[in-house]
Amino acid sequence: MTILAIADEESMIGTIDCGPVDVLISCGDLYDAAIRRAMAHYKPQHTLAVRGNHDPDCPFGDGIIDLHLKTHTIDGVTFGGFKGSWRYKPKGHHLFDQFEVSSLMRAFPPVDVFVAHNSPAGIHERDCETHQGFEAFLSYIDRAAPSLLVHGHQHKESQSIRANTQIIGVFGERLIKIGH
Repeated sequence: MTILAIADEESMIGTIDCGPVDVLISCGDLYDAAIRRAMAHYKPQHTLAVRGNHDPDCPFGDGIIDLHLKTHTIDGVTFGGFKGSWRYKPKGHHLFDQFEVSSLMRAFPPVDVFVAHNSPAGIHERDCETHQGFEAFLSYIDRAAPSLLVHGHQHKESQSIRANTQIIGVFGERLIKIGH
């Protein structure tokens, strides 16, 4: 399965010459118009997304599946996700404190690919204030063991492994291949 993940910087989208992809994933902080441009460029069979902390508080348009606290299965691969970031300011959309995320993620089912705007705590963090990761994502990795966790928010391309989970940070866009 070929996945094109996008996040945080729309001017960096549309630069990979890979032909059509199976799945387009938006990890947030992108207007729907940018997601649609990526859809037109990469011609995905499926488009999945979560909102970021700079996104509006509205539903995605037609053809974009919202993964926040939901799952969606494509060709036997189950995707799930979580929107938003650490509550680093008093007002704004899609902001959560650590306790809220822990409560919301406690019963989230296992998935193969977990899509998030924010990173897990201590992984790919750019700073310990605005770009603080979620501790609940570490607990989720330990409990549910997704094969892949893809996130944005940190504004850097990064790759790490925790147990059997590959964690990929996206800034702009990144091509990811899973399976055979």
